[in-house]
Amino acid sequence: MTTVARRTFNSTPRRDAAQTWNVIVDLLTRGKSGPDRTELFAIAGVAASIVADRTPATAPIVVTCAGPQTRIYCLYDDAAIEGSDANEDILGYDPLNGDWHMSLPCLADDLIWVQNALRKHSNRIVARDQGVSAVADDGGSSTTESSPLVLDPKGFLGT
Repeated sequence: MTTVARRTFNSTPRRDAAQTWNVIVDLLTRGKSGPDRTELFAIAGVAASIVADRTPATAPIVVTCAGPQTRIYCLYDDAAIEGSDANEDILGYDPLNGDWHMSLPCLADDLIWVQNALRKHSNRIVARDQGVSAVADDGGSSTTESSPLVLDPKGFLGT
């Protein structure tokens, strides 16, 4: 099972979509310049479009790396203004460690153009339909099905 860290950012109207993306990039790059930051800013227009479409309200931006998976959500409207549900704290690990990949949630109607636009700038940043619930560890998209938790009392009690 993959360790997952969640961050939730205040977006519109507190920040516009481009400002929201800038803050997300600062979190992911830990404020350091370099090729990762350049790659993330190369897709800033597309990423801001996704933030403006509000897909990260319910479907996360997912970053996988050699460490924990990072899931990024955005708050909008009154929730963004009030901000109590936001968690924009720095991460205790490098979210772009090793061979990292990012999956951006996208409206189904925009998926093809977003995928094509991303492909021009990066081979590790992809778009997925916002209905796809998770991203596999290899950077490819996959859906996850939940199954009920079953407790085995005999195994738990050691009898």
